Amino acid sequence: MSLLNNSTVIRLKFFLRKLRGKIQENQYIYYPNIDLKNGSSKEIFEEINGKNTWGSKESVSGKGSEIKHTRILLRKLNILNQELRIKSMLDAPCGDFNWMKNLDREGIKYTGMDIVEDVINKLSDEYADESVLIFKKGNIIEDQLPKVDLIFCRDCLVHFSFSDIDKTLRNFKNSGSKYLLTTTYGARKINRDIATGGWRPINLEITPFNLGTPLKVIKENNTDDNGLYFDKSMALWELSKLNLD
Repeated sequence: MSLLNNSTVIRLKFFLRKLRGKIQENQYIYYPNIDLKNGSSKEIFEEINGKNTWGSKESVSGKGSEIKHTRILLRKLNILNQELRIKSMLDAPCGDFNWMKNLDREGIKYTGMDIVEDVINKLSDEYADESVLIFKKGNIIEDQLPKVDLIFCRDCLVHFSFSDIDKTLRNFKNSGSKYLLTTTYGARKINRDIATGGWRPINLEITPFNLGTPLKVIKENNTDDNGLYFDKSMALWELSKLNLD
């Protein structure tokens, strides 16, 4: 009998924690060692970027944006883009473009948006010769967004308060874009509010978001923290059909 591979072991640990209620309780909240009360969202994320708060040596966007953690997602995203015939994409926020630079962008107009001006300036200079790549500074909570086939929003709403998540989802819908692909943790039974700039897993299908069953779910097969976040996924919704009232 062959030994269980690492992914299977992680999956078993995850479901064992779920059975014990540790997944459902969803107690974990992380706050970086910065002032989240007196700064704007722009100031908060500029400080997080400047201090490399998430602690990755490869990407200021955090360990979740490292190449080794995104190989599976990248392959599945390329397939999804083909299935949906995506011709335009807004990566919101794009961060430092560490792994997305490997996306199959043939036939796709890509726009990366981020609130951190230094990041956008660096990317704009680096990719100035690629006309199908656009990088622009913007606050996805409140700034006007381009109309695209797909808004890709990974590892972002988990950092927002309930209020800012609601504003962002409404802003996405008001853009007139077709699809939203965003991070959700489908095994969570409770959502907990935080100050914007912190972190916790969220389940967008349940209260207070109630986005309902997604059209598709891409499992990231996250193996960090002994399987505690194995339910991390990218879920697809059609924006025009979201009931945000």
